[in-house]
Amino acid sequence: MEELNECVKCLKSRGCSPIPEEGKWVFAKEIKDISGFSHGCGKCAPQQGTCKLTLNVKDGIIKEALVETIGCTGMTHSAAMAGEILIGKTILEALNTDLVCDAINDAMKQIFLQLVYGRSQSAFSENGLEIGSALEDLGKNMSSAVATVYSNEKIGPRYLNLTEGYITKLALDSNNEIIGYEYVNLANLMQLLEDGISYVVAKQKSTKQYGRYNEGIKFINPRKE
Repeated sequence: MEELNECVKCLKSRGCSPIPEEGKWVFAKEIKDISGFSHGCGKCAPQQGTCKLTLNVKDGIIKEALVETIGCTGMTHSAAMAGEILIGKTILEALNTDLVCDAINDAMKQIFLQLVYGRSQSAFSENGLEIGSALEDLGKNMSSAVATVYSNEKIGPRYLNLTEGYITKLALDSNNEIIGYEYVNLANLMQLLEDGISYVVAKQKSTKQYGRYNEGIKFINPRKE
């Protein structure tokens, strides 16, 4: 009982429970007490699209932001605006700033909750993650991983975009089932073109196969067949 009383006294004097932030236990009472790196995902009101928002916050200030959206054209353009205005704001200012798109606002709400409750990705990482860490998810080609797959009962599934890139051909077996695909890594293609490589060579270097592609009985263009 005596230990419990001491614990209660401690909590009263502190005013709140500590939360884990960048390898430290912090009694967060003000916005400047919040630091962390994390992700938040949100959807728009008509649920036409979604946003993945990554923030790196130091002493309550947003130092780094990565905005990734998929959905309508309005949403993707709102991402550009969000990227312009988020840096330098406190996370409370950002929470109360209209980021135009519902999905981005929703993602901001979700990441705010993670940070202020000590549930960030860097909660137990000493000194947190350095600025630039948000780009690691994009890989060496600095491009978001997007999957686009269409399917209907007549033709079955058609892979259009997957992690590796833009799908140009699907390899089908004797049962018309997909066993592999050919793809072009567009980010890699653009980099080679910027380096002065001819289009033919650049496309060749950026085109690869996945799965049992060479065992295919039939090869189709997923956007036309």
